[in-house]
Amino acid sequence: MEEKVKIVTVFGSSKPIEGDEEYRLAYEVGKHLVANGFTVCNGGYSGIMEASARGAKEAGGKTIGVTFNNHFGKTSNSWIDEEILKPTLIERMLKLVELGDAYVVLKGGTGTLLELAAVWEFINKKFIKERPVILIGNFWNDVVETMREELIREGMSDCTKYIRQCSSPEECAEIIKERFNILFV
Repeated sequence: MEEKVKIVTVFGSSKPIEGDEEYRLAYEVGKHLVANGFTVCNGGYSGIMEASARGAKEAGGKTIGVTFNNHFGKTSNSWIDEEILKPTLIERMLKLVELGDAYVVLKGGTGTLLELAAVWEFINKKFIKERPVILIGNFWNDVVETMREELIREGMSDCTKYIRQCSSPEECAEIIKERFNILFV
């Protein structure tokens, strides 16, 4: 029986453009994920979504973009192989979570925060099985630390154990491969 290719959902801002550091980082994430045998999935539009899909495609990989109706007339970026169109933003987010065997979270705004919070809560409450959740860089460190402190203060377990932080696309891909060997044996 052939093993299913694992899908890594990448979350991040739609604002970075080619030449920005965040764009370059997302491009490298896509490239390194494909080099390690993963399919890249994201929200299908611009910024980090475009960059990670572009890195994946230029490395010879497959990409999936999950878009939604009525997004100000935007269409998916040209680096997306398979577009999945959902009727609403919430259904789009849930599909991105559903498709991901792992999640990579880059710098972003409230939309990215919503995606990170959804994945984190679904794993914490066991609505989905534990999966790798990797934050690249230090952007989300204060959010994670605040949640850790508050949950411990409330007498709950430290759900930050589901979150890993790393500093590079190479390290990110290695962590995901290592976690798959532990979680999906």
